[in-house]
Amino acid sequence: MANFSKSNVPQFSVDVYQNEYLPENGREVNAIVTVSATGGGTVGSAVGAPHLYTAGQSPDAAVAIMVDCSGSMDYPPTKMRNARDATAAAIDTLRDGVHFAVIGGTHVAKEVYPGSGRLAVADAATREQAKQSLRRLSAGGGTAIGTWLRLADRLLSSAEVSIRHGILLTDGRNEHEAPEDLKAALDSCAGRFTCDARGVGTDWEVKEVTGIASALLGTADIVADPATLSADFTQMMETAMGKEVADVSLRLWTPVGTAVKFVKQVAPTVAELTGRRTEAGPRAGDYPTGSWGDESRDYHVCVEVPLAGVGQEMLAARVSLVIPQGDGSVQNLGAQGLVRAVWTDDMVASTRINSQVAHYTGQAELAQVIQQGLDLRKSGDVDGATAKLGRAVQLANVSGNADTAKLLAKVVDVVDAAAGTVRLKAKVEEADEMTLETRSTKTVRVKK
Repeated sequence: MANFSKSNVPQFSVDVYQNEYLPENGREVNAIVTVSATGGGTVGSAVGAPHLYTAGQSPDAAVAIMVDCSGSMDYPPTKMRNARDATAAAIDTLRDGVHFAVIGGTHVAKEVYPGSGRLAVADAATREQAKQSLRRLSAGGGTAIGTWLRLADRLLSSAEVSIRHGILLTDGRNEHEAPEDLKAALDSCAGRFTCDARGVGTDWEVKEVTGIASALLGTADIVADPATLSADFTQMMETAMGKEVADVSLRLWTPVGTAVKFVKQVAPTVAELTGRRTEAGPRAGDYPTGSWGDESRDYHVCVEVPLAGVGQEMLAARVSLVIPQGDGSVQNLGAQGLVRAVWTDDMVASTRINSQVAHYTGQAELAQVIQQGLDLRKSGDVDGATAKLGRAVQLANVSGNADTAKLLAKVVDVVDAAAGTVRLKAKVEEADEMTLETRSTKTVRVKK
């Protein structure tokens, strides 16, 4: 990490919640790992607020704002104006010293500010210049998001900073490049910068926007009403300005004979990490978590251990936090948690499901059945959709996920939440369905 005042670097901690007891033939060990970063300073400080850096140093961050300028942004005409206003609000939220650029996206990517392949450095003058340049944002052309991301990557990589972040706004489907081109761009950008993605209106593809955010370890959401874009962009930029440590990986070490079944983030959203493992030496693998400010996240780790007899115990996994360096070394963040396995013939002990594990298993299922239910609804399978969305209502009710329950109630009529008995609504607003799909992975935390 460059440019940090040492006293301001967040301190990381790891806590493990599990039932370590297994029956005589038990092999599957589940644990919820809570990772917390605290003491790094004020998250989301806006312009003029006390910054986190020592005198004479620049904030260790670069941001690229990608704004959809395709022809559809002119319908209605207020949409483009709202996008300009939102981008101006985001620019106002940049801290002094942060490197930044604005990109206009159509079937090609264009540098709007500062231009010439450069990044500007935020201060009162450059923020004003950038806002004046937004007049050049006009609608016309197609949509090829991969080109926007590649330009953002080129610009962000030109800065000698640790935190590189993108904010992407689109109102339409990625119709002017092949899906494999977008995937190739995401593969190229993954691990190089994080990116929050927003879909404005209702003419964009949910799976495209959520896929971008997932690949680049950012957030995705719908802004159904373009008039609320400024507030959303301001909040996104404030969160980005609160990030202080980049490229943190969760390192999982397991002993001989132990296999990792899965690793997934389960709070504040569900995100599958299993397939993103990179090998990190004998029996160890790293799972990317992106950039961190003052925050806490939960991960579900599941490993399969060798059979053992009653009374035996073993270390099933060791979790630590590292920042991989370019030369192959790592910076260890000094936090560690242990996952244990103890074999017992006490049936009460071995069959007790840890409350954390039970809660997040339900939350992961909730996200899955919402997606499945909406897909079945779109395909015309009323019975299948009713069953899946009924199960979603039941899970949301049990876990206390009130926000998701409210979104579900706009798609189904709830007869009995506890039993999961529902009826599909005959008429559903498209924005309501898209909001449910986009936010299906948001979870609530269990009280510890």
